[in-house]
Amino acid sequence: MNKVIGLLFTAFCFLSSNAQESQPNVLVFYVDDLRAELGCYGSKTAITPHIDKLAEEGVMFNKAYVQQAICAPSRMSTLTGLRPETLGIYSIFTPLRNVHKEVVSLPQLFNKNGYKTISIGKVYHHGRDDKNVWSTYFEKEKNSYLKPENIALMKRLKEEGVKPLKGPAFENADVPDEAYKDGRAANYAIETLQKVKGDKFVMFVGLSKPHLPYNAPKKYWDLYDKNDFKIPSRQKPEGAYSLALSKWGELKGYSNIPKEGDLNDDLTRDLIHGYHASVSYIDAQVGKVMETLEDLDLRKNTLIIFMSDHGYKIGEYASWCKHSNMEIDARVPLIISRETAYKNRVTNKTSDALVENVDIFQTLVEICDLKSTPVTEGKSIVPLLNNPKTKWDDAAYSVYARGKKIMGVTTTDGEWRYTEWRNSTTHEILGAELYEHKNSLLSYTNLSGQKKYKKVEDRLRKLLEIQFPRDKPFLQNDQPRR
Repeated sequence: MNKVIGLLFTAFCFLSSNAQESQPNVLVFYVDDLRAELGCYGSKTAITPHIDKLAEEGVMFNKAYVQQAICAPSRMSTLTGLRPETLGIYSIFTPLRNVHKEVVSLPQLFNKNGYKTISIGKVYHHGRDDKNVWSTYFEKEKNSYLKPENIALMKRLKEEGVKPLKGPAFENADVPDEAYKDGRAANYAIETLQKVKGDKFVMFVGLSKPHLPYNAPKKYWDLYDKNDFKIPSRQKPEGAYSLALSKWGELKGYSNIPKEGDLNDDLTRDLIHGYHASVSYIDAQVGKVMETLEDLDLRKNTLIIFMSDHGYKIGEYASWCKHSNMEIDARVPLIISRETAYKNRVTNKTSDALVENVDIFQTLVEICDLKSTPVTEGKSIVPLLNNPKTKWDDAAYSVYARGKKIMGVTTTDGEWRYTEWRNSTTHEILGAELYEHKNSLLSYTNLSGQKKYKKVEDRLRKLLEIQFPRDKPFLQNDQPRR
C-alpha cells in the first residue's frame, strides 16, 4: 500500500511539475524609447549591469524589429499580435478600443486562461485601452519636475497658457529613485509580486524612461562624464526621400530647446548625457524587481521578457527621437529568459534571427499553453529560445505613415534595408531607399537605383511585395486629434 501511495505521489508531483512548467508566470519589462544602447549590445558608454545580467540568463536578439517606430501603434501591435496596417492605426491619437472592440488582446487572453493580469506604468500608450481588463492596474503618471526652478517654470508656463505644456528636456534632481515615476512603478511592481506570489500571473512593467524629458536622479547622471560623449555625425543620408526623417519629433516642444536650427555641441552632450542617465535609472529598476523575484522564490517559474517599443535617435542624422523607417528607429533590444526551473533553458546566447515584436503574442501563447487563441500575424519564436542558431525568416517589416496620403513601407534582411514611400491608395511609388547595414545601424547614402546594387534592390523589393502587395489599399482607422 505504501508503495502504491508513493507511486501516486510521485506521479502527482510529476504532473504538477509539468503543469507548472507549461504555464509559467510572465514578467515583461516594456521600455519606452529604448534603442539597443546597452552594455550587452556592445555599447561603449551605457552602464546597464542588471539588463546585462538578464541577457546572460537568456537569449538576446540582435535583429529584433518593431512594426512601427512610434508608441501607440507599436504597443497595440505587441498586445494584439496584429500589424499596424491590419489595425489601420498609425498615429498616437487613436486608442485601440475606439476602433476595435472585437480584437482579443494579451490581457484578455491571459484572463480567459486563469491568469492574474497586471499592468504597471506605461503598457498601452492610451491608458484607457483595456484599463478594466487587467486584474491589477497601476496608472501611468504624467512627467514631473522636482527642482524648485523647474516647478516654478512649469507654473509660469501654465499661467501663460503655453501649449503643449513642457518644461526642460532634462533634469537631475538629487532625490531617491521613487521620487520619479519609474521608481514608483518598480516599487509598486515589488509590492504586487508579494501579493500575487501564490497566483499564476502575467505582469507588464512599463518603464517610461528614457522617453523625454530625461528626468532621472542625480546619482545616475553622476555615473557619466558629459565630456566623454562624442557628438554624432549630423550628416543626413544622401538621396533620402524628402519625408524619410521627421522634424525632431517631440524634442523641440521642450522649453530649453531652440525652435530652429541644429543644437550646439554643449546642449547635444547634455541630451546624450540625460538619455544615458535615464537608461541607467531604468536598469536599476529592473534590478530591484528581479531581486524581488529571487527573494520570493518566483524566478524558478517566471519567464522574463525585456523589450522596447521602438528605437531612437540622439542626434544621428541631425535628428532626434523616432518617427521614421530608418534602421536605428525600427531595431530594438529584445531579451527573453526562460524560467530557471525550465529543463531545456538556454542561457547566455545571442541570436541573429530576424524577429519582430508582433511575434511576442504567439510566443507567449506557446510557452504558457494558452487556449482559445485568436488569429494573429506574428509567429512563436520558441524554436529560437531552444536553439538561437535555428534558420529563421528572410525579412522583417515595418511601416511609417506620413499623414493619410503617404505610407512608408520597409523591409530588412538583416544586412540591407529597402523602403518605398507609396501613395496610400494607389501604391504609386513616390520614392525608394536602399541602405546598407552590414556593419552599422547608420547608413549615409541611398543606394536605390544604382546599377551596382540592382540585384540586392530587386531581391528586397520582392520581399517587400510579399508583405505589402500593391492590390491592397492601406486600411485607415486613424481618428482626428481631440
